[in-house]
Amino acid sequence: MRAEPVLYDCHMHTPMCGHAIGEPDEYAAVAEARGLKGIVITCHYPLPSDWRRPRMTEEQLPEYIALVGRTREKWRGRLDVRLGLECEYAPVLESWLERQLARIEPDYLLASIHPIQRYQELYWTDDPCAAHRVYYEHLGAAAETGHFDAIAHFDFIKFMVRAEWDPGHFRHDIQRALDRIAAAGLTVELNTAGLRNRLKETYPSFWILKEMKKREIPVALASDAHQPEHVAWAFEKALDTLAKAGYTHVSFFLERRRQEIAIEQARASLT
Repeated sequence: MRAEPVLYDCHMHTPMCGHAIGEPDEYAAVAEARGLKGIVITCHYPLPSDWRRPRMTEEQLPEYIALVGRTREKWRGRLDVRLGLECEYAPVLESWLERQLARIEPDYLLASIHPIQRYQELYWTDDPCAAHRVYYEHLGAAAETGHFDAIAHFDFIKFMVRAEWDPGHFRHDIQRALDRIAAAGLTVELNTAGLRNRLKETYPSFWILKEMKKREIPVALASDAHQPEHVAWAFEKALDTLAKAGYTHVSFFLERRRQEIAIEQARASLT
């Protein structure tokens, strides 16, 4: 007999973000088949027009909220579908975010930094080491805004900036960012999408997970699915990695409140 579903996948997208495929119903069906209790749909929040990145528009935000709501009602009693958003952070976007976030009541808000063209124009030089340092400085700043519940793909920059990738070069910057995240009381996701890219490791990498455990930073599981078959991708491996790093529990958010379950209970529930 299968164990009772308890686990949520806390990061996935819909076609409204402009670079994902599959409707929310399809993501929900895979989640049910994998033994999840629920999913949190976290499409990218709208950006100002000069950021030139595929995202839903401001005008589409009500449509997105309605889409998640319809999916939640359709799956009620079978799978818990929750509303989340992945919000791009940069210091210059803070006032934009404050105005926009006042319009919604999500279950979960993720902060992320994708070093896209506009971000690079504003904050980067040609020095890849400096790029890493400003990235981690901004992650710490995101945690301190008070807007967010968790940090998405903490070391995503290792995929974006290919030169000089050795986390040891930036140990102090990473540790300082984690100190700020811990002090702000945020969660950091363990994102299995990294296992699907060229580096074949999670976001964050294992030594960062151990640094997180030293600071007792909670962890949420995330597939960052951009197509249905990626829902709960490699979650068994992720749970094993968490346990190896010293964690005993994994977290998720409902109505902006952190919940947690034992790793062993989560593992037993997966199919």
